[in-house]
Amino acid sequence: MAASKSKDCALVPAYNEERTIAQVVSKLKKAGLRPIVIDDNSDDRTGEFAGKAGAIVLKHDDNLGKGEAIKTGLNYAFKRMAGMQNFVFIDADMQYDPSEAAALLQPLKQRRADMVLGFRDWSTVPFRHMLGNLVWRTAFNFLFGTKLKDTNCGFVAMNRRAAAEVKSIAQGGYVLENAMLARVVKSGMRVHQVPVTVSYKKVSGIGRGMRVGGGVLVFIVKSGLRYRLGNALRRSKK
Repeated sequence: MAASKSKDCALVPAYNEERTIAQVVSKLKKAGLRPIVIDDNSDDRTGEFAGKAGAIVLKHDDNLGKGEAIKTGLNYAFKRMAGMQNFVFIDADMQYDPSEAAALLQPLKQRRADMVLGFRDWSTVPFRHMLGNLVWRTAFNFLFGTKLKDTNCGFVAMNRRAAAEVKSIAQGGYVLENAMLARVVKSGMRVHQVPVTVSYKKVSGIGRGMRVGGGVLVFIVKSGLRYRLGNALRRSKK
């Protein structure tokens, strides 16, 4: 199906990604998706290059972060593209391969899942990132009763029902993926995973890594404990 007629769209938050954005858009179009690039007040020509490559471009007047960019893209799609059935979320830096979007969409199209997460080959991930993700997914799986291989991958797809559930989420940064996943799990929706390739452009410094890792872990623990407490209360009332 031509991308212009597709019922699948891709949301691409972008900040100063003029070097890679056209490639991301082109690959998404070849995969049969309609790309929506949310230019988060870039200082470079990200929005211009995205538009020339064939994306719908939405621009923030201020730098609001990834979470707000996703909200902007989802609100646009729900209001202006009523026929959209599936949504892919991918970064603009080519860390993930946009041509693999079709693999994430397949379980949705087969109605086997409401949300599909990519999972990475940890042997290709820098040690610091691998360690942080090990802590995050261990905590998430324990608290939410899941058995996921990767709970923080930035390459995600979901159907319209799941997208409607997550479009009001306020969290941003590295917390965003866990916030979306937690919301879907709490809603009793089905989560599926498929392998994706990843190519790291840079490795976080130790100080930043500890701040990010701690912040994500705190969110997982707080959200997970509320989830478990809520389940316990519901069971006690039966």
